[in-house]
Amino acid sequence: MDLITHGYGSSSSDNEEDSSLKQPNKVAKIANAAPDVSLEDPNYSRHIYINPTDTSLAVNLPYDSMVQPIQGPTNPFASNTSQIRRNVWTGHVEENMISDIDFKTQQQSYAAFGFAKDPSILSVAANGQSGSGKEGTGYVGNVEKAQQMDGATIWDKVPKHLRNNQNQRKRQTRGDPSQFEGENAYRGPWAAYEGERIGEMSGPTEEEREKHEKNVQAAEEENQKRGKATPAKPIATGSEKTIFHGKEEHDYMGRTYMHVPLDLDVNLLGEPGSKECFVPKKLLHTWTGHTKGVSAIRFFPKSAHLLLSSSMDSKVKIWDVYHDRRVLRTYLGHSKAVRDVTFNNDGTRFISASYDRNMKLWDTETGKCISTFSTKKIPYVVKFNPDGDKQHIFLAGCSDHKIYQFDINSGEIIQEYDQHLGAVNSITFVDENRRFVTTSDDKSLRAWEFDIPVVIKYIAEPDMHSMPAVALSPNQKWLACQSLDNQIFIYGAKDRFRQNRKKLFTGHIVAGYACQPSFSPDGRYLSSGDSEGNLWVWDWKTCKVHKKFKAHSEVVIDCAWHPHETSLVATASWDSTIKLWV
Repeated sequence: MDLITHGYGSSSSDNEEDSSLKQPNKVAKIANAAPDVSLEDPNYSRHIYINPTDTSLAVNLPYDSMVQPIQGPTNPFASNTSQIRRNVWTGHVEENMISDIDFKTQQQSYAAFGFAKDPSILSVAANGQSGSGKEGTGYVGNVEKAQQMDGATIWDKVPKHLRNNQNQRKRQTRGDPSQFEGENAYRGPWAAYEGERIGEMSGPTEEEREKHEKNVQAAEEENQKRGKATPAKPIATGSEKTIFHGKEEHDYMGRTYMHVPLDLDVNLLGEPGSKECFVPKKLLHTWTGHTKGVSAIRFFPKSAHLLLSSSMDSKVKIWDVYHDRRVLRTYLGHSKAVRDVTFNNDGTRFISASYDRNMKLWDTETGKCISTFSTKKIPYVVKFNPDGDKQHIFLAGCSDHKIYQFDINSGEIIQEYDQHLGAVNSITFVDENRRFVTTSDDKSLRAWEFDIPVVIKYIAEPDMHSMPAVALSPNQKWLACQSLDNQIFIYGAKDRFRQNRKKLFTGHIVAGYACQPSFSPDGRYLSSGDSEGNLWVWDWKTCKVHKKFKAHSEVVIDCAWHPHETSLVATASWDSTIKLWV
């Protein structure tokens, strides 16, 4: 009031009176004599709303909040016991009881005939009301067919002509029992359905095959005209060749690269694992010669002065680990990518397995292909028997779920091991070479007695993943199995083949890649590549990551420790390079 009356003060002059008459209008625009008043209860802002069904509170509530009424509309059906409903966010829900038999019956009838009972008739029947008549039939779906039924159950009241499924195939006639051949031959109750080609030849006809061959030939000719590369053709046996990359195959003493060098500080003829091993720290050399990814690397047996590699470019190469560190010889004989290679005990021969479904035996020194073996299936792994008197026998795990045992002298398959349910990925000899362990895409591990096609141990757990790569420890007591769930499991290599649950190596990512693990010669470390190009090294005793470093730009598919050096490790990658770390 003081602010309002301030504009009406007394004045003796007319000018001041005129100005005083104009002043109230100006003040009225600024001051709000009647401010807005909120009609909301101020206590509501201090209320804490809770769920009425809560049995515990996380805060201390004031008394007003605890005794406030339940918010929301009341349930109009709460007092009616015949129609019990409950409130939900979108409205009201009515509860009904139906047995499992009735529910399955209605579900099957709707799937078979296209209509079923309306669930509302259950509540009508429960209230003692009649469910008969056109309004109470309660059938949904194909109403035209079901509106005349008053039914207790749909199976009793559905007319016979409605029970037959129009899409169901019809059986052939039983035929004449007096005829055994021909169109009207007796088939009995085992008559096939119409349209089935039982007993008929399957596959394309001769005309379709000839037409397909002509189309393929025409496509190849057109690709040649356009300058496109045609698919590689199989290399015939006897047409294999080799390339020697050195200046001379023999030195002044008549020795080849097979001779173990003696002018080194390392005793390459010593006992593997006699020296303490360490983790490599730097890159020593990079071999570049393959045009596609490298699939496997193998050190020369015992001395390890040579390194054998197989690649996706269908070539096999042998490299010099010391001196010039260059490629010595290339073996050309496969038309597709080479999956695996393996040396015999003395390294004079090796076998290569390729996706062209052939396995070839090579002479390491001359590069000559001695013989070719094939099962018409893709071989994923090959392995010589380590026994000295069984160097003419090797095993091959193939894509047809079998392990074949070949005799090199006769070139024939002398044994088959057929128990796996998927492609065989690895073969590892254990227990002084009397047994071997195989892993497969069927997510199982199986142990066999050599030359006896009976599984002596079968390991398969519901949570197991495929283990495509396996390494044997230097003391031949443990098997390191690379699992595709980014873990390395350890199994005993003795009689029981039990899993050592205290040993588990994790941290790397190998899902989808068969990265080969490897032990250090003294057994202190376990190493493996991963899908990101890293090399991981774990401590065997503590199972902790000892070191991890970037080795390649792509997947590190294989790694191998040198048996005589203290920290020499070779890694192979899909970036087509092989690196030597020290």
